[in-house]
Amino acid sequence: MKALKLFLPALFPSWRFFDVIAPSPRIDLALIGHPEAECSVWRECRPRPTRIRLRDIPRRLFWNAAWNETLYLATCAERLLQNPTDHSSREIRRRVRADVLGDAGDRAVQPYFRFRLVFVSRHDGRLRRDVAFVSPAYRCIDPLDRWA
Repeated sequence: MKALKLFLPALFPSWRFFDVIAPSPRIDLALIGHPEAECSVWRECRPRPTRIRLRDIPRRLFWNAAWNETLYLATCAERLLQNPTDHSSREIRRRVRADVLGDAGDRAVQPYFRFRLVFVSRHDGRLRRDVAFVSPAYRCIDPLDRWA
């Protein structure tokens, strides 16, 4: 019985620990050819799946490491906006770089990338995207960046 009292809060958490309920920033990325180049094509980093198969739902409830890492990225994005630190920026940069390299094999199509933090909200029945932060350009493969 005592173990059940400890286990139930894990299954049914209390949401009272949030200070404010607000949209979480999304991370977009753009590949560019030169560090000073303008970014014209942005794509969402780690987009949510449009459809989840019924057979995958039970497994995702108990083991979903990729989603946990995506939640960590959202936390880093929120921290970067509230209290900018090198740690938050570095963690986002590391994971975005890994995604870029994973999509392109061991070589990136463009040598640089940028990420931005975007708030998505609905106004007058339309989606609105407000850019809150745009990073400097980073190399996709940087042998000098030991945190890459």
